[in-house]
Amino acid sequence: MTIKENKQPDGIELIVEGRLDTGTAPQLEAVLNKIPKVKQNLYLNLSAIEYVSSAGLRVILLAHKIMLPTGGKMILRSPSDFCKQVLEATGMDKILNII
Repeated sequence: MTIKENKQPDGIELIVEGRLDTGTAPQLEAVLNKIPKVKQNLYLNLSAIEYVSSAGLRVILLAHKIMLPTGGKMILRSPSDFCKQVLEATGMDKILNII
C-alpha cells in the first residue's frame, strides 16, 4: 500500500493505493495519528484501493472519529468499486461522507 499526501485549500487529502487490510492498516493509522488536530477536512482518496478488509474499515472509521472533535470532516473521495461494495454491505455508506 502507498499513501500520498496532498494539501487542499480546506484540509489534507490522503491518496491510498493498493490493499487496505490487516497488514497495511497500521500504516494508514500511523499517518492519521500525525494529522494536526485542527479544524480542517480530511479527504481519503480510495480510488485505487484494490481490497479492503475489516481492519481497513476500522481505520476508515478511526479517521472519521479523529476529525469529529476538530469540527472538520472526513470525506471519502472516489472509492473504488470494490470499496463501494464493502461500504454498502456494511452500512458505512450511510454514516460516512462519500463524494
